[in-house]
Amino acid sequence: MRTKNRSRGRGEHDDEPYEPWSEIVPGLWMGGHEYLDPDGVWTLAIVGDEFDAVYSLHSREGHGPADGVRHRVLEVPDDALTAGQIRAVEDFAAAVARDYAKGNRVLVRCRAGMNRSGLVVAAVLISGGLTAGDAIAMIRRRRAPGALNNEHFVSYLETGLDLAAQLTALGADD
Repeated sequence: MRTKNRSRGRGEHDDEPYEPWSEIVPGLWMGGHEYLDPDGVWTLAIVGDEFDAVYSLHSREGHGPADGVRHRVLEVPDDALTAGQIRAVEDFAAAVARDYAKGNRVLVRCRAGMNRSGLVVAAVLISGGLTAGDAIAMIRRRRAPGALNNEHFVSYLETGLDLAAQLTALGADD
């Protein structure tokens, strides 16, 4: 769990992102609304027109993107998801994959660019042929070692989003 301390040092948080967004594969980026700057201070990440499309799993006023950049928002928690939320993430990832397949520069972001954005980017990579393990490892190498530390999200990816939604629905109290 991350704290609200705005001046954490780099040494104590080596698993955090040190750039506003990271290119996971050419044209597909993962990021957040904040990141650690070179001095270890949490800094706002404001999106301008660097991307053709921005997909946000968390949204804050004043963080962009610029006018004219496609922006789609799906608010989901960085926690266990309901079956409906998993299905919504699956649809969101499919939209990202379509935009990416068209050759667009796509950013997927959440608060710090670690878990929710990682879930969607990994789903896109898996739909492109990577195994869940390879997709997760690539994200951790290219974004931050602590990316995808939400064990629920890793489980959904390893199981497959469709099956994870089905299994979650079985355990729901409706």
